[in-house]
Amino acid sequence: LNTIQGGVYKFNNSIKQSLGFIINISSIKSENQQLDKKNSELENKLVEYKDLKNENTNLREMLNFKKQRSEYNYIGCDIIGRGGNDALDQFTINRGSNDGIKKGMVAVTDKGLVGTVTHVEKGWAIVQALSNENSAVGAELENTDQKNEISEEGILKGYKEGTNSYLGKIYYLPSESKIKKGDSILTSGIDNSYPKGIRIGTVVSVELDKGKVMKNAIIKPYVNFDKIEEMLIVIPKNQIDIKY
Repeated sequence: LNTIQGGVYKFNNSIKQSLGFIINISSIKSENQQLDKKNSELENKLVEYKDLKNENTNLREMLNFKKQRSEYNYIGCDIIGRGGNDALDQFTINRGSNDGIKKGMVAVTDKGLVGTVTHVEKGWAIVQALSNENSAVGAELENTDQKNEISEEGILKGYKEGTNSYLGKIYYLPSESKIKKGDSILTSGIDNSYPKGIRIGTVVSVELDKGKVMKNAIIKPYVNFDKIEEMLIVIPKNQIDIKY
């Protein structure tokens, strides 16, 4: 009898536990939904925090750049579109002629040169990136020895190489140039179309042309065109025309 009674007790207890679990299913489901909701809210807040942190860092770096290059005025703008033959060849910005933007003005970030304004409307404008093959800018080696009689200046154009479309290439350097991999390249200001001394990028390779009368060099821009979200338009303080 004891054995039978124990078996019946265990059977009844298991039924009670099963019934209790079934009764609590809705409560457990509700709790899980609330936990999922809280988890999603926390994840969203973390994303917002990271975005704000990155934005504050970018703004701080932009401000430092403006202080360092205080000989110019600047208009800050956001990128609202991308286009061109390559997705990163052109950027549409949310500032235009109403804000003082003019065709030919130079666009930069705190990292370096982005490109030039090629089209302007009242409320927006297009910036052509230096990686565009139609772009051209006077460029030179950083910290060139003034006593060096060899010119270290050339013309940098956008350059496409395989899957990497975000490069530049300096042409017309003399064959005696001391340019080498790792050198920093700046705007030379030789044609007054760009401010002098803006960072462009670093040399990744150097080559002699076929006639061996001059050197060319491939340049990787400092600006990451994949991640750029805002930029500064450089405004000359004396705006008779767009010359720096």
